[in-house]
Amino acid sequence: MDSLTNLIDGFGTALTFQHLLLAAVGVLLGTFIGVLPGIGPAMAVALLLPVTYGLDPTAAFIMFAGIYYGGMFGGSTTSILLNTPGETASVMTAIEGNQMAKQGRGAQALASAAIGHFIGAMIGTIGLVLLAPLIASLAVDIGAPDYFAIMVLAFIAVTSVLGKSRVRGFASLLIGLTIGLVGLDKLTGQSRLTFGSLELADGIDVVIVAVGLFAVGESLWIASRLRHDQGTPIPVGRPWLSRADLRRTWKPWLRGPLIGFPFGAIPAGGAEIPTFLSYVAEKNLSKHKDEWGKGAIEGVAGPESTASASASGTLVTMLSLGLPTTATAAVMLAAFQQYGIQPGPLLFEREPALVWGLIASLFVGTVLLLVLNLPLAPVWAKLLKVPRPYLYAGILFFASVGAYAVSGQVTDLIILYVIGVLGFAMRRYGLPVLPAIIGVILGPAAELQMRRALQISDGSLTGLVNTVFSVTVYVIVLVILAWPLIRRLTRKPTPSEPSEKEPVG
Repeated sequence: MDSLTNLIDGFGTALTFQHLLLAAVGVLLGTFIGVLPGIGPAMAVALLLPVTYGLDPTAAFIMFAGIYYGGMFGGSTTSILLNTPGETASVMTAIEGNQMAKQGRGAQALASAAIGHFIGAMIGTIGLVLLAPLIASLAVDIGAPDYFAIMVLAFIAVTSVLGKSRVRGFASLLIGLTIGLVGLDKLTGQSRLTFGSLELADGIDVVIVAVGLFAVGESLWIASRLRHDQGTPIPVGRPWLSRADLRRTWKPWLRGPLIGFPFGAIPAGGAEIPTFLSYVAEKNLSKHKDEWGKGAIEGVAGPESTASASASGTLVTMLSLGLPTTATAAVMLAAFQQYGIQPGPLLFEREPALVWGLIASLFVGTVLLLVLNLPLAPVWAKLLKVPRPYLYAGILFFASVGAYAVSGQVTDLIILYVIGVLGFAMRRYGLPVLPAIIGVILGPAAELQMRRALQISDGSLTGLVNTVFSVTVYVIVLVILAWPLIRRLTRKPTPSEPSEKEPVG
C-alpha cells in the first residue's frame, strides 16, 4: 500500500508541464539517436549528461528515462528496416523484422514493436513498483555457478535455433568467443590476442562488433549483389495490424515481460539473454513454424516486449542495490553520483520524491513512446524507398561515426571494417551472425563467472553444479541438445515417407 501511495505522489511530480516536456524530449531524442547504427541509449545519456547540469536531479532523471525507452525503440527501428540493430537488445528483432520489411510489411513490424514496447514497459514498471524488494533479495542470493549456467543456456539456445546447421552455429559462436578474448585478462592482467597493440588492451567494444557484423557486413553483402539483383521497390504496407496479426501477437506481448523482467532484475547482463530466450520460446510455441526465418511477426512481438520489460527490471537492481547491469544503467549510476546521490537500499528513504517521480515518469514515457511512434511507423518504413546505394552509404557513414564516438580512436574504425569484412564472409558461407554477437557479449562474463566458481571450489568442477538453480539450468541445456535426436527417434513415419523395407521407385 505504501508503494501505491508513493507512486501517486510520484505522478504528482511527473505530470507537471516541465517534466512532461522533458519526458517527451527524452523519448524523441532517444528514438532518433537509437535509429543511428551504433549509437544506443547509453551513448545518448552519456552525451546529454552535460546538457542537464542546469536541471534539478528529478527533472534530469525523468529526461534520462525517456531517452532509455526511446533509444531501445529506435534500435528496433533500424533492426527491422535495415537489419542494423542500434543496440544489442535489438539484435533478435532483426531476424524476423527485417524479413517482414523485405516483404512490404515493415510498418506492421514497427507497429508490433511499438505496442510490444508499450505492454512490456507497462507490465515491467508495475513489477518494479510491486516486486522490487523481492527481486532484489533474490538477486543477492544468485552466485557465480548460477550466472555461468544461465550464460551456457544462452549459448546453446541461440546456436540451436538459428541457421540450418548446428555446426555452423557453433562455429559462429566460437568466432564471437575468440573476439571476446581480445584484451587483458581481468583476473591476471595477461595480454591475450592483442598482438602487442596497446589499443587492443581494453578489448574490442561490443558496439563496434555488433555494428561491424550487422551494419558493415550487411552493406558489403548488399553491395556485392547489386549487379546481380537490382531489386524491386519494396511497398511500405499498411500502418495498422490486421486481426490476424493481433491474434498472433497478443500472447507474445504478454509472455515477454514474464521472461524479460526477472532477467533484467538479476545482474546477468541486461536484455540480451531474455530476448534470445523469448525468441526461442515463441518459435517453439508458434503454430506457423514455416514462417520463422522468413518474417514471423511473433519473432518481433515477443523479443520487443521482453526487452522493454527487461529495461524496467534493470532499474530494480540499479535503484535498490546500486548495481548497474547494463551500459545505460551504468551511465545513469554515474549521473546519480554526479548529483551526490548514491543508489542503494536507503535511496527510497532519503530521496523518495526523486525515486517515485522517476518511476512515475516511466509510465508517462511509455505512453508518450506509443503515441509518438505508432503513427510514425509508416514514416519510418519509407526509409525502404531510399535507393539502396544511397541508403547503405548512409549506414556506413553513421556506423563509422558511431564506432569512432566509442573512444575517439582511429583504430576502432579499422577494427570496425575488419569485422565488417568478417561479417560479409559469414554471410557468404552461411554462418549465422547472431551467435558471434552472443559470444562477444557474454563470453568474457561467462569466463569470469566460471573462474570465480572454480576458485571458490578450489578448482573442483563440482563448483559449477553445486546449486539447485545451476543443476536445473544444465538439465534444460541437455534437453535442448538432445531434443532433435529424441524427435528423430520418436517420430512416426508419415504415409508419404517410404519405409526402409519398401523399395523406392
